[in-house]
Amino acid sequence: MAARRRRRRMRKRTRRHLQGWGAVAVVIAAVWVAGNWAVVWPVMAVVLVIAVVGGAGWRLWRAHRRALGEDRQWRAQEEAKARELSMAEVDALSWQDFEHYVADLCRRDGCTQVVVSGRSGDLGADVVGYLADGRKLVVQVKKYAPQRSVSSQDMQKFVGTARLEHGADVALFVTTCRAFTRAALGLAVRQDVVALHRDLLGSWVKGAHLETLIPLSGSGGGARRPPA
Repeated sequence: MAARRRRRRMRKRTRRHLQGWGAVAVVIAAVWVAGNWAVVWPVMAVVLVIAVVGGAGWRLWRAHRRALGEDRQWRAQEEAKARELSMAEVDALSWQDFEHYVADLCRRDGCTQVVVSGRSGDLGADVVGYLADGRKLVVQVKKYAPQRSVSSQDMQKFVGTARLEHGADVALFVTTCRAFTRAALGLAVRQDVVALHRDLLGSWVKGAHLETLIPLSGSGGGARRPPA
């Protein structure tokens, strides 16, 4: 596939070059036939210089764009590696310590009255607190192996309790695994649950603010805001 794309680009580039030089040849032939070569050749020289300089500039611009693209790709790869290094430390936590760690991330980003349930039968509310704007935050924390996926059953349990039982304005599902199943993610979108998989959690760990992560999953933010 990549080789085919390269061949197509080469054919397009060759066609452009042939068209450009063909146009120059037509102009030269027309001038020669008209017998005004002595008058027009300085203009033709200027045109040729502009064509050469323009071609060189275009190649430099393409090389610059390619270098920028490669640099962005390299930076993205390095950021992914940095997140994984931090996530390796998160993976070493027990599930209890992970809940407290998520609570600390919430406090770091300005949440108040943050409480960790730390017990079974918490009805999906592992961490509860309030965002800086007063909205109630309810967090379900699942410490799964990276290769696992969050199932629709896990999401259904959280959806059923986050708002009805705990009055959540923002329902946040945080997991250490890499993905939610399609059914789980679809349910999260429909029910306005913020689903943070491993990559988004890694960004949070590395310093991304919770408020910037909320819009990245579901419709974001929760439906209700406290009265002014």
